[in-house]
Amino acid sequence: MDRVNAILCQPLYRKYYDSLEEIERDRIFCRHQMPHLLDVARIMEIRNLEEKLGFDRELIYAAAVLHDIGKSLQYTDKIPHEKAGEKIAAQILDGLPQEMVFSEEEKGMILRAIRGHRRLREDMEPFERLLCESDKASRMCFACPAEEQCDWSREKKNMEIKV
Repeated sequence: MDRVNAILCQPLYRKYYDSLEEIERDRIFCRHQMPHLLDVARIMEIRNLEEKLGFDRELIYAAAVLHDIGKSLQYTDKIPHEKAGEKIAAQILDGLPQEMVFSEEEKGMILRAIRGHRRLREDMEPFERLLCESDKASRMCFACPAEEQCDWSREKKNMEIKV
């Protein structure tokens, strides 16, 4: 997991992660910090193994820890976080030490998954679909104390345990 840990230490990652943590500090609804990011990664990895998808564990964890990195710009600048996140993640990945770089193919998979993680589509690539579905499955609306105040539609809420 050396490359994933390199992402977590990368200065641009820290800047956007810390900004989001500050913005969401008092948020009663879903937050986008490390517990959520690791829940997504773990669900992705479980499904990857169960469905024999063959994705590298580091690729899965890299996409998971990066997928919401643009969220602070959604709050501050009204930029959809998947669009902001794709750009920020590209800069983060390009800023990794030479010995920690992801291949161009891996970077492409990560960035497409970040860009597409918000909505299921028929033409999704398998890795993109894995991130999207795992992100949704990670939400525990059924146990959220703020569920009744949440403006998500009932259809969008995750009201049962899913993997």
